[in-house]
Amino acid sequence: MSHRIAFCITTLAPGGAERQLVELACRLPHNRYQTAIFVLGPPPSPPQNELILKTLSEKVPVTFFHARSLWTAGRVIRQLTDSLCNFRPALLQCFLAHANVAGAIAARRARVPQCVTGIRVADPRWNFHGLASRMTDPLVSKHICVSQSVATFAVEQMHLTASKVAVIPNGVNLQRFKPAHPITHAELGLPAGRKLLLFIGRLDRQKHPEWLLARLPELQQQLPNHDLVIVGDGALRGRLERLANQLSLDNRVHFLGWRSDVPRLLAASEMLLHCSSWEGMPGVVLEAMAASKPVVTIKVHGTAELLGAACEPQTVMDHDAAAFLKKITHLAQTPDQAAELGHQNRIRAEGEFSLEAMTARYMEVYDELLQSTPPSN
Repeated sequence: MSHRIAFCITTLAPGGAERQLVELACRLPHNRYQTAIFVLGPPPSPPQNELILKTLSEKVPVTFFHARSLWTAGRVIRQLTDSLCNFRPALLQCFLAHANVAGAIAARRARVPQCVTGIRVADPRWNFHGLASRMTDPLVSKHICVSQSVATFAVEQMHLTASKVAVIPNGVNLQRFKPAHPITHAELGLPAGRKLLLFIGRLDRQKHPEWLLARLPELQQQLPNHDLVIVGDGALRGRLERLANQLSLDNRVHFLGWRSDVPRLLAASEMLLHCSSWEGMPGVVLEAMAASKPVVTIKVHGTAELLGAACEPQTVMDHDAAAFLKKITHLAQTPDQAAELGHQNRIRAEGEFSLEAMTARYMEVYDELLQSTPPSN
């Protein structure tokens, strides 16, 4: 006897939340759960369709509703409601702000017994999403937050019902990151012999890449043999490329765009640099930990919970530029300490943040909610 569980998310491009949802939907044991994924937006084009290929290989059906703006919200909610009525899940699990709101409304209309949201970031900006989440709170059985700091934010800033809030940290595919064959400079078209500092993330305001780029002239004085590699795309890419040119950094910073070979890039780099203005539990930091790499990161939501006892030597408060550069320089110049931090990070990822542990925690929540719900077949 099994329960049907539906998953709803805004997009299925290969981002952190999207990867977590697909891993969860595919890892739930098929003898206990039947799963299906509903995506508000359109399918991503190759090569960014890797998560779709994974769902196909695991025989998890995916439906796209092709939403491209809020103007299509009414249509998409109707389509999601109809799809839920046809699938008849016992529980709907949503990830990301748009899906949380649309899913809560559609679940109520389709009479889905349980609706669970996924709150994955502590966004300090006052916006429609926070207000909408508060308004749909009565329709939701449980809000699952990726870190305790996000849970605190959800209660204190979003004013969600405290008794409905639970914490389940992200998981990482440990096998994907070790062992990984380092990518070569020749494959990347970079000068031989350069040492690499790595930034991975969307090129938008939240990730604060301009702040990092502005620090590079000072950093190169301390580390003349190091280059910055920026992996990711976004609205700020053109502005960042112009800024690099203005700062005469053309040969010291390299824009690679979106890449599918993150494990190999991490393996080839000395450390990950992370400077977001807000987060929930930054997946890229967890990936660096799984790759046995040290990080230097702004101490945003979730980073202390990820790094544990190794937090202090790898974090900086409030975009303190001098402290940020000092920690990068220190780790670059003390490779033994950097390697030890990378080792500690890997051990912590293995012990606390495996995909198996994450899946088990979700199953505990689902089973508790589904105790009074008849099986689907």
